[in-house]
Amino acid sequence: MKKELIRNFSIIAHIDHGKSTLADRMLEVTHSVNKRELQEQMLDNMELERERGITIKASAVRIFFTASDGKKYQLNLIDTPGHVDFSYEVAKSLSACEGALLLVDAVQGIEAQTVANFYLAVEQKLKILPVINKIDLHHARPDVITHQIQDILCIDETPLLSSAKQGSGIVEILEAVVQKVPCPEGSSKDLLQALIFDSVFDSYKGVIVYVRVVNGKIIPNMEIMLMNSGKKFEVLEIGVFTPTPLKVNSLSCGEVGYICCNIKDPADVLIGDTVTDFRHQAKEALPGFKKNLPLVYAGLYPVSSTDFDHLRDSLHKLKLTDFGFVFETESSPSLGFGFRCGFLGLLHMDIVQERLEREFELNLIATTPSVVYRIKLINGTTYEVDNPAKFPETQQIEVIEEPYIRAFMIVPHDCLGPVMALAQTKRGIHKSKEFLDEQRMMITYEFPLAEIIVDFYDKLKSITRGYGSLDYEVIGYRYTKLVKLDILINGDPCDALSFLVHKDNAQYKGRQVVTKLRQLIPRQLYEVAIQAAIGSRIISRETVKAMGKNVTAKCYGGDISRKRKLLEKQKAGRKRMKQFGKVQIPQAAFMAVLKI
Repeated sequence: MKKELIRNFSIIAHIDHGKSTLADRMLEVTHSVNKRELQEQMLDNMELERERGITIKASAVRIFFTASDGKKYQLNLIDTPGHVDFSYEVAKSLSACEGALLLVDAVQGIEAQTVANFYLAVEQKLKILPVINKIDLHHARPDVITHQIQDILCIDETPLLSSAKQGSGIVEILEAVVQKVPCPEGSSKDLLQALIFDSVFDSYKGVIVYVRVVNGKIIPNMEIMLMNSGKKFEVLEIGVFTPTPLKVNSLSCGEVGYICCNIKDPADVLIGDTVTDFRHQAKEALPGFKKNLPLVYAGLYPVSSTDFDHLRDSLHKLKLTDFGFVFETESSPSLGFGFRCGFLGLLHMDIVQERLEREFELNLIATTPSVVYRIKLINGTTYEVDNPAKFPETQQIEVIEEPYIRAFMIVPHDCLGPVMALAQTKRGIHKSKEFLDEQRMMITYEFPLAEIIVDFYDKLKSITRGYGSLDYEVIGYRYTKLVKLDILINGDPCDALSFLVHKDNAQYKGRQVVTKLRQLIPRQLYEVAIQAAIGSRIISRETVKAMGKNVTAKCYGGDISRKRKLLEKQKAGRKRMKQFGKVQIPQAAFMAVLKI
């Protein structure tokens, strides 16, 4: 198709503002899917996405729309996630587009992630079309939201109004895309340059590469080269998503689709790489896009040591579809061989673990999450620590620095006090507050990243009755007082439960952990001591009482020395069991400590 009739655009918004529902209505209006095949969240392919009602992976689809000028246009739509942990999916999707629909809820208005996604689109220099969704709701405030969009985001354009649930305003949105989003630049006659913006592993076809063709054309049996690795492959299949995969004869300038080249090793494909013709290579690669660095690190270990190789292969395949996920091999005395994994947030970590367990049938244990600390030793060397096991001896440390973030919270006016009190408990530094309208305001704080990665967002949502939103950016490292908190089970350190914590919070955290473990570790035939320690100093202790066994029950009368002999024998047996026995810590205990 002529590039003048092609439009590439993405839908961006805060979480739960109706992106997937709007994409469903577009598929329905353009008759891209049969009515009997149509279902909610059509572009959310994973069972996990449907269960949780959130988009985890960006999904591309090609639809055709006949506009009011009588011409038939090819629209390549990419639906994106809204949660802050998956902002990398938004960034790489926008790199394959010329325009973006900025969706705003007619009741909730502009949220923190709305602003973040807007600036991502501005950085890519895309044409942004504001859309106010859910205008059918009883409390909808389209006039107020219009003023918010114009004042906060400085968009002069009048927003389009729609109700994705009822299907109103969809045709007007598609018309606006056709009229206002520019057609792709480049030429089909130039040397081939295609951007890899996603990939997935198939057991039969190998790695399926998702591409946006910027210049040139891809045809079957063509020899291509990945410019980053320099490896050569032959194109065996070319297709597009409608939304089901459909084979086509070629992909030319401006089009979005997939190619299969029988790539067996997932490591050969790098998101952001450039595909070119092997015989007539392009002079330079496309810019690609910035990779998000992991913010949270945790260990993933198989419950059964025989699953280690399966876990390694599964992680390689999962990394194809998850640009922000990194991992490396590590070992633990308690848990054996596993992997140290980097995530963009706690939700990202939860999703990765659940995908591994569901899609690859693995049974995993996750260790306590931590952030990356920067430590300078007395001898002048500086290195980064993302694992409590790597934490050096206290007497060797000169300075410890931890990552700080700038958080933007949008909350209702009446929740300001409790939110600021919560921020205070998380070592927050108040920077500013700004009134957005009569009901909401934006508060800016600076936090240590370690304080907000676990439960801060959940508590913020609880305090604000679900109306609060959060977005953040990393601003650098600052001095901190950090200690390593070890958990001892009968005097033996359990390294999987160890974690790094601020010195002022160590006593409280240690007491929390040992109390929780006392409830979860099953009773043995001997007493189990659970202790929290900083170095050689014990700061908290709980005891799991031994299971009672009445060894004197068989004594009916007789001398007291008979009973005393049995009790002494039992005491010696328990002491021997405590010395040689192993306490089995259930997975629920690891998960409970993770939440603390």
